[in-house]
Amino acid sequence: MLPPPRLRRLSQLFLGLGLYGVSSSLLLLAGLGLDPWDVLHQGLSRRIGLGVGTWAIIAGAVVLLLWIPLRQRPGIGTLSNVLVVGAVIDLMLALVSPPHALAARIVLLLGGVLLNGIATGAYIGAGLGPGPRDGLMTGWARRGHSIWLVRTTIEVSAFAVGWALGGNVGVGTIVYAASIGPLAHFFIPLLAIPLPRTGARGGDDSPAAPTPLTPAAAPGTPGRASGRTSRRPRGAWRRR
Repeated sequence: MLPPPRLRRLSQLFLGLGLYGVSSSLLLLAGLGLDPWDVLHQGLSRRIGLGVGTWAIIAGAVVLLLWIPLRQRPGIGTLSNVLVVGAVIDLMLALVSPPHALAARIVLLLGGVLLNGIATGAYIGAGLGPGPRDGLMTGWARRGHSIWLVRTTIEVSAFAVGWALGGNVGVGTIVYAASIGPLAHFFIPLLAIPLPRTGARGGDDSPAAPTPLTPAAAPGTPGRASGRTSRRPRGAWRRR
């Protein structure tokens, strides 16, 4: 069951995933350095074999295993992340040719980083399950850490391992690793769709109806435990 408003959540989820794929394509087309996770995927591909996309799927499955100690639960957004983002990247790279002018490549780089932060906030804010890597971030952040610090730590770690394995590193990698944490910290709360209040009728956001006040719960009415301290009615001493 999807929490209401369902149409808004689904629309924001798939719009965010589509924009995430576009932003990743912009970074690839800029040719000024991959984002840290793609540096890792490319490094594994060069060192062990298989394609970069295959390693993205394998790495995502491994990251999902790290959700277990964080008590994270996958949702429709988690599974859609792999399918939609990869399909959009392949489509963009098939339709758009990389520019040669340095100014155009810089614009693609900066636009890709900014759009990636907006897309991250959009599909996580939909509340239908983050992607494997973002779920690791949110699960860790729930333990009392700042989102930007957690995200930056994860991105820098992936970058370091990918670089050691021979992944393509450039100025775009540094810009992305330094910027995505603060961007996610800003856009995730901004684009978050609040969950409906529990106890509301029909699943809407209206507050639940108050519980009827029974005579036993009325103020001043003694219960079973208050019989000893309840005041004796006036004139009771006369009836002794």
